Amino acid sequence: MRVTILLTEQLSLFELGCAVELFAMPRPEFTDWYRTQIVSLSSQRYTGLAGSTLLCDMVDTLPLSDLLVIPSFPVGVIQPEEKLIAGLLEHHQRGGRIISFCSGSFLLAAAGLLDNRVATTHWRYAEQFKQRFPHIRYQDNILYEYDGMVGCSAGSAAGIDLGIEVIRRDFGYHRANSVARRLVLPAHRSGGQAQFVEKPVTLTKTGISQALDWATNNLSSVITIDDIAKKASMTRRTFDRQFNKNYNITALQWLSERKLEVAKSLLEITDLSIDEIAARSGFENAVTLRHNFRKYLSISPMQYKRTFCGS
Repeated sequence: MRVTILLTEQLSLFELGCAVELFAMPRPEFTDWYRTQIVSLSSQRYTGLAGSTLLCDMVDTLPLSDLLVIPSFPVGVIQPEEKLIAGLLEHHQRGGRIISFCSGSFLLAAAGLLDNRVATTHWRYAEQFKQRFPHIRYQDNILYEYDGMVGCSAGSAAGIDLGIEVIRRDFGYHRANSVARRLVLPAHRSGGQAQFVEKPVTLTKTGISQALDWATNNLSSVITIDDIAKKASMTRRTFDRQFNKNYNITALQWLSERKLEVAKSLLEITDLSIDEIAARSGFENAVTLRHNFRKYLSISPMQYKRTFCGS
C-alpha cells in the first residue's frame, strides 16, 4: 500500500513527524506495511524551527499512491497554487484517499474535497474556516472526521488519532493497537471525543475518568450506564449531562464503541464463535452484537472477520 506525504508552503516539524511515525516507520513485525515517500510540488528544501533544514524530492506530478497525507498548510494562504490543487484532484479522481492534519483542512476545503462532507480543524482556526468556507459542514469539538476517502483532524496530535483510524481500517484493530502501543498512546480515541480548548476539563480520581477506566476493564460483564454513573458517584442525569459535555457523544455510544473494539479484536485473532465473542465483549447475545456492528460499522461481524483475518 503506497503512501505519499506531501509538503506544501511551509514545514511543520511535529505534524510531519507524526505522518512519518505512522506511515513511514519500518514495522518488521508485520509481513506487509505501507511504502511511503515524502515529496513536494514546489520546493526541495524546507526550513524548520531551531535552524533545522529538510530536503525532500521535488516532483512535477504526485506519484501514484493509495493514500496522500497533508501534514499541514498555512492558514493565511487564501488561494493555493493551481498545480497543487490539480494534483490533489487528480489523486482523488483516481480513487486515492486523502487525509490532512490540523490546518491541512484549509487546503482540502480550497480544493473542494470537503464539499458535502463534515470537516474540522484546530479550534483556534475554527472561525476562520467557517467564514472562508460557509458552505462546508464544519463540526466543532471533534478530534477528526474520516469517511474512508477523505479525512481531516483537529489539533496536531489529533492527526495521530486520525492516522491510527486509517491504519485500523487498512490492517485491522490488532495492528492499529500495536502501532498505538509503540507510540505509547491510548488504543483508541474516537473522532467524536472533544477537543481540549481553552479550559481543559480536569477529571478527578473519583470522577468520570476512573469510572470509564473501570468500565473498560469490565466489559466481559453486561454493565449498564447506570453502573458507570454509580462508579463516578453521580446521578444518571448528572452523569449523562457531564459526559455529553466532555466527550461530545452519549455514554451509551461510548460504551458500545468500547465493546465493539473488544469484539473486533477477538474476531481478528481468535476462532471463537459469535456467541462466545458477544459474551466476552459485553453484549447480551449474538443478535445484539450483530445489531451494533450494523449500526456503527455498517458491516456484519463475519464480513469484518473475512476482511481482516488475513492480517
